Amino acid sequence: QVQLVESGGGLVQPGGSLRLSCAATGGVGYIKKMGWYRQAPGKQRELVAVITSDDTTNYAESVKGRFSISRDGAKDTVDLQMNSLKPEDTAVYYCYGDILRLHGRVSFDYWGQGTQVTVSE
Repeated sequence: QVQLVESGGGLVQPGGSLRLSCAATGGVGYIKKMGWYRQAPGKQRELVAVITSDDTTNYAESVKGRFSISRDGAKDTVDLQMNSLKPEDTAVYYCYGDILRLHGRVSFDYWGQGTQVTVSE
């Protein structure tokens, strides 16, 4: 069973940096894209950044120029480097993957368990 295992997150002051990492494990055949979403209290889950298998990236307007997404195709991992963090970046961040399982015919969406990022004095 494919699982997405996240690490990173925590508490940081405004202007600080954090790095989130996510690894896809368990019967991964092919990763079409991976990325990060976030959900703040009382708000809908929103896209933060995504990267495809050919390294095409897409970012939310609110994080462009501050966040950077990267992947390691050999290790099935994706990282999110977050710089110049603002209080409004506070949310639970979820790793996402559009992944084809080994011997599978179609890909499915997979989600991590979520990791808290808090930006506060």
